[in-house]
Amino acid sequence: MKKNNFLQGAIVATLSIVICKILGLLYVIPFYSIIGTQGGALYSYAYSIYSIFLSLSTCGIPIAVSKLVSEYNALKEYINKEVVYKIALKIMVSIGILSFIIMFVFAKSIAYMFIGNIEGGNTLNEVATAIRVVSIALLVVPQQSVIRGYLEGHGMITTTSISSVLEQFVRVIIIIVGSFITVKVLKLPINCAVYVAIFAASIAALSSYIYLRIKVKNNKKNLNIVQVTDSYSKKDILKKIIYYALPFVLIDLIKSLYGMVDSVTVVKTLVKLGYSMETAETVFGVIATWGTKLNMIIISISMGITISLVPNLSASLAKKNFKDVNQKINQSLNIMLFFTIPMSVGISFLAKPVWIIFYGYNQISINVFRVFILQVIFFGLYTTIINISQTLNETKTSLIMLIGSFVFKVILNIPSMYLLKYIGIDAYYGSIVVNALVEGLTFIITLLLLKKKYNFKFRFILKTLLKIMLCLILMLGFLVFLSLFIKMTSISRVGSIIYITIYSIAGCVIYVATALKINLFGDIFGINSVKAIIKKLRHWFEVVFLL
Repeated sequence: MKKNNFLQGAIVATLSIVICKILGLLYVIPFYSIIGTQGGALYSYAYSIYSIFLSLSTCGIPIAVSKLVSEYNALKEYINKEVVYKIALKIMVSIGILSFIIMFVFAKSIAYMFIGNIEGGNTLNEVATAIRVVSIALLVVPQQSVIRGYLEGHGMITTTSISSVLEQFVRVIIIIVGSFITVKVLKLPINCAVYVAIFAASIAALSSYIYLRIKVKNNKKNLNIVQVTDSYSKKDILKKIIYYALPFVLIDLIKSLYGMVDSVTVVKTLVKLGYSMETAETVFGVIATWGTKLNMIIISISMGITISLVPNLSASLAKKNFKDVNQKINQSLNIMLFFTIPMSVGISFLAKPVWIIFYGYNQISINVFRVFILQVIFFGLYTTIINISQTLNETKTSLIMLIGSFVFKVILNIPSMYLLKYIGIDAYYGSIVVNALVEGLTFIITLLLLKKKYNFKFRFILKTLLKIMLCLILMLGFLVFLSLFIKMTSISRVGSIIYITIYSIAGCVIYVATALKINLFGDIFGINSVKAIIKKLRHWFEVVFLL
């Protein structure tokens, strides 16, 4: 396989996202110990609604900017790509302010959608305040996202990756220090610590925004920045931005609504089924926040692939190089499967010690997380194929599939919990099962539709999947064998760390050794590409160190 910028960019982007998620996990232990389950639920309420408004406020424009800038650069139409950037920034400022106002003013009504009149747990006013605090980020994040899209369209994945790491680092510091001072020093209530943690998103986004602006200013020559006169017609460019962005906003909105289904249904349904409010909010916290923070390391692979795939795929499409398009799609899905399957299965196997390390012992949370982490496989494939479909301008297909998945999620979420309860299985697994089912079917159907229309060849994916399953079976077999001799007898964090270390090393050695033996690495990455990636990563680390 030839050296390609997509693979290098995907690895760099994925690495930066993994670093961000690891940084995000660093604050979990002290933060969770301070705010507890109820505080975690309050944190989840705020971010669930924030994600919806963020989708609306960005309007899919950052991805559209990345796509259009990449296309215009490939065609050497530099004025057009600058017009795209300037128009997008103006739109983002306006919509960001409007979204902030709506979210801030109607916070209490929004909060009522989540908790209604249920007594116990977080109050209506606390949830409303959390929503108001997080809304401030909408004044910064939309603009920041556009600049990232602009730089990614130029292939500057390293720069945007560093900005993400910077943003997460600032956020983590504020959360840890701020929550500690709030509760331990100032002796304020737990909800105040949650407010401080939520506000950290705004400060962190601002720091990243400043960094990106400086990078744009210092790289005018490399970015081929040209002066755009007032007389230059911007009408056609604006239409094109809207044309590209509108499907993205609809798709992002549906994705957010898809996730919000759990926020609206899980707690209320579990309470109706006889579970306590504490148990219901514990389950919701795992699904919406605490379990997600752990599985985001795996999901980072999908996110990294997408960041690199969109501009690279757009450039290939602009040149009508469909062979290259097919290669990049195959490679992106193979990379996804290669990493997500063993990681999710391995973490599920080690669910108990993993959860204890970060959150302490809670059997319900561990049970939910053990199943929840397996869903990541389907979610990764689901998001990747939808982004591929969007980039191929198959927006109609993407919308239909997402709307279908959302409708089925709404229809099945509550009945699934009742059904599991009826057959003697804990109801809180219901939403997870529905997610896996819907996401898996969406992936398969979308893939088949793309294959039919573009005559893409996906036999390579099936071959790779069979090899991955062989590696996985041998890995699991060895871990089960190992468990006969090394059992987890302690629920302490130290004991859990030792247990995970032993099993992780053993699992990785078996999986990687098998992959090398059957030439799985060569099939997916190619020798030349691996060498190029190592060189790129070395440069990336040097840049990070100098920063």
